[in-house]
Amino acid sequence: MASNRNALDVSVRSEHNSLRRGLRSRHLTMISIGGAIGTGLFVASGETISTAGPGGALVAYALIGIMVFMLMQSLGEMATYLPVAGSFGEYGTRFVSPSFGFAIGWNYWFNWAITVAAELSASALVMKYWFPHTPGWIWSAVFLTLLVTLNALSARAYGESEFWFSTIKVVVIVVFLVLGVLMIFGVLGGRSPGLENWRTGEAPFVGGGMGILAVFMVAGFSFQGTELVGVAAGEAEDPEKSVPHAIKTIFWRILLFYIGAIGVIGLLIPYTDPNLLKTGISDVSVSPFTLVFDRAGIAAAAAVMNAVILTSVLSAGNSGLYASTRMLYSMAWNRQAPAFLRRTSSHGVPIPALVVTTLVGAACFMSSLVGDGNAYVWLVNASGLAGFITWMGVAWCHLRFRRALAAQGRDAHQLPFRAKWFPLGPILALVMCSVVILGQGADALFGDHNFRALISSYIGLPLFLGLWWVHKWRTGSGAVDPAVADLTRHGGDA
Repeated sequence: MASNRNALDVSVRSEHNSLRRGLRSRHLTMISIGGAIGTGLFVASGETISTAGPGGALVAYALIGIMVFMLMQSLGEMATYLPVAGSFGEYGTRFVSPSFGFAIGWNYWFNWAITVAAELSASALVMKYWFPHTPGWIWSAVFLTLLVTLNALSARAYGESEFWFSTIKVVVIVVFLVLGVLMIFGVLGGRSPGLENWRTGEAPFVGGGMGILAVFMVAGFSFQGTELVGVAAGEAEDPEKSVPHAIKTIFWRILLFYIGAIGVIGLLIPYTDPNLLKTGISDVSVSPFTLVFDRAGIAAAAAVMNAVILTSVLSAGNSGLYASTRMLYSMAWNRQAPAFLRRTSSHGVPIPALVVTTLVGAACFMSSLVGDGNAYVWLVNASGLAGFITWMGVAWCHLRFRRALAAQGRDAHQLPFRAKWFPLGPILALVMCSVVILGQGADALFGDHNFRALISSYIGLPLFLGLWWVHKWRTGSGAVDPAVADLTRHGGDA
């Protein structure tokens, strides 16, 4: 195994001009944890409990957790065998078709570039809590400069900053869980509520199956970001050890944090509390975390949570710049993006790809300030499905990867890391992601019959399919024959 790692390191460092393997195991773990834990948990978790009830929210998040576990197993197997910066974009090109890889790569780049813009907008709203009279664009410019600087230094600088961003979030959640359990048992905050809030009104399951389905989709968005470990594997110091370690630990930690936090909130706050429906990031005083901290007697709970939410926003923007930059760099090596994007600095950072991503993210952010911001809303909606499309791509690539191994007479038991429950895992993930994608416009289609909202919900899907078709039409490329799929672990990896 050591010889394979050395060969891989040489290809990454010399043949590609290039990236540096500077991310350690702790960086990979925190990058994925940080990518999955953000405003979806700190702010939007209240709305999920209000919509589906405490029991419905737990069921929805548990189901999504199972799906994410399957996906992470699939990604872990491929990322350990082939740890490249392009990750699923590279896998799509090698094992499915060049056109599929092209579409997945640009889809993922677009998703994170738009996310950077969204986080810049969110940072301006958060800072208004402390500085209500300062123009928001000033804070967005300051934070964009900070994120670009961290990404321009080195992969290690990005990993270290993300490690500490994520550590702050993890510490807050652990403290929240400890205080919450003490309150549930009546040690803090007065009388224990027991199961009282699980028996209020329609609790524990509000809205039946439709309520769970609605939260199912929100939960899926909350977990997006766990796939970042696949992108970061391209710069991991010892991917055959660090990637499996990250894959094995991050799922259980993330699931514990989500299930634990929602369980605590559901037991302490009734789903009928009107504050749970207030999910605007600009009003952290009604975050469910703030409500629980306040009842536990934590002074300045809103200010504390505002600082944590700002950390989450910066963490998401930081990861967005990193992931989209590496995907763009990898596509350039596959001739799916301009060749100048291959260049790297002396520290192994793809500076041209970083600059292009920054300019696109900044332009999208500026569109939110022009007119009524409709263009920006459509951009955000267009990227909404991108994460689920990527997840489906991971599952499909895994199925094709295994077909290639079998067709070329290679034993899957010899892989450095082998996914559990294959082929059930990727098949189940494909089905569940399809349910989430198809359910995006359920309310618009069966509820208020809002045709505009329906188009807005699904705009990301035709964009992805259009990229796939245009590349196939221009290049004439077809599906990759498993018998000749590229299974080499060096010599061309980006």
